[in-house]
Amino acid sequence: MASYEPADAALAIDFTTSDPGELPRLREWLRGQGGAEVSYRPSAPAVGELGASDVLTVLAGSSVLAAVVKTLPDFLRSRRSGLRIHVTVGEKKVELDATNVDDALRIVERLLDDDS
Repeated sequence: MASYEPADAALAIDFTTSDPGELPRLREWLRGQGGAEVSYRPSAPAVGELGASDVLTVLAGSSVLAAVVKTLPDFLRSRRSGLRIHVTVGEKKVELDATNVDDALRIVERLLDDDS
């Protein structure tokens, strides 16, 4: 008898960028990784801030999300210096940039493990 293994439960990660002009490029990058649903959603400004920004939400199983997150260093290296990507998993936030990307990726991977 074949054993049954449940499908990888869908999780969501939110992404914003320090340069809003880079958000469409990040969206295309993430969509190019395959296996994940990537969508825009508006974000309300925080208390004391003016204006709203867009957020990219990536929905996929934890293994696909982990693979997508591992491609972020390549995206950051292909952009101008100083770009930061803000990653939100549940209520936890991590900021990635070219100087901390390796350490921050480990944190994001742990957050994904905690959420699954």
